[in-house]
Amino acid sequence: MKPELRYLYNRSIKGFLLLALILLLIPLVVPSAYILSVLILIGLFTLVCTGMTMLMGYTGQISLGHAAFYGIGAYMSAYVTATLGLPGWLGILAGALLAALIAYIVGIPTLKLTGHYLALATLGIGVIFFIFFKQLKGITGGLDGFFGIPPLHLLGITFQTDFSYYYLVWIVALLGILLARNVIHSRVGRALRSIHSSEIAADSLGVDIQKYKLQVFVMSAVYAAIAGSIYAHYVTFINPMVFDSTASINFLIMSVAGGSGSIWGGLVGAGIFVVLGEGLKEIIPMFVGDVSSQVEIVFFGILLVFLLIYLPEGLAPGAARLWKRLATGSKAEITEAQANGKELPTQTVEGGN
Repeated sequence: MKPELRYLYNRSIKGFLLLALILLLIPLVVPSAYILSVLILIGLFTLVCTGMTMLMGYTGQISLGHAAFYGIGAYMSAYVTATLGLPGWLGILAGALLAALIAYIVGIPTLKLTGHYLALATLGIGVIFFIFFKQLKGITGGLDGFFGIPPLHLLGITFQTDFSYYYLVWIVALLGILLARNVIHSRVGRALRSIHSSEIAADSLGVDIQKYKLQVFVMSAVYAAIAGSIYAHYVTFINPMVFDSTASINFLIMSVAGGSGSIWGGLVGAGIFVVLGEGLKEIIPMFVGDVSSQVEIVFFGILLVFLLIYLPEGLAPGAARLWKRLATGSKAEITEAQANGKELPTQTVEGGN
């Protein structure tokens, strides 16, 4: 690895460890049940959007149907635990495997499409599974919902409180980010970026385009399914309306707003989306009454258009670039001052002491 790449790699590891430490300390500093519930939701969406970031930002494949995999994980885990009486970890595993199998089957023909054809195909997949969730009443409960989902019991720990679910969700989300980050910095990651840049050029260099696109699509589906499984056990009740096409669009907005070209884009986008959404739920009813959901969609649509025009790379890369520019500017000022023989302010203070 080149020295400059090794430097960036080590710096990102330090940033990851710092973020992990902050997240693990938050419940000890802010033990509010409401705040923890919001952060749990951000963690679940972070996991989904991290998979979508790899699919969209690094492979260039758009998806408008990831709510289907989110729902597959939720319903499969609920059925395995509540109906069959099997352990929670087995429900999560079953949901992830089923989502991977379905993603593999539908991905073979679907990922041969490009552009808006691919977007429409994935949207159709989401609609099909939404209909399944509504109509398979013997398994899903239909529009009445699936009741009585038991809390997770893993490694001798029963997750019943927001405090315990917070740590579970964010440990899984951070592991998901770490895995995605290692993939991106590997040989596979270079192949994915080459596909995103130009499929023709990647193919000419011997990159198996369909294989890599399918692998990332399956991986992103597994991320969504695991998040859905944990969500089902956290809320103990699920309804098909949670997994409709609007949810898929929301995942897309989070990924694009955060920055689909950054491994941190999913976390940033999920955080912004959930925090703004919670704020809008409190503010909108004061002015427009009971149409808050429609106003939210309009608001996030306008926000997405604004970001695509003025910050197309997303918030995470934009913030990183701004920070780098400020840091580089400060170093340049120091270097220029030293070259001109000027005394720096810190040196003046130290000399005075």
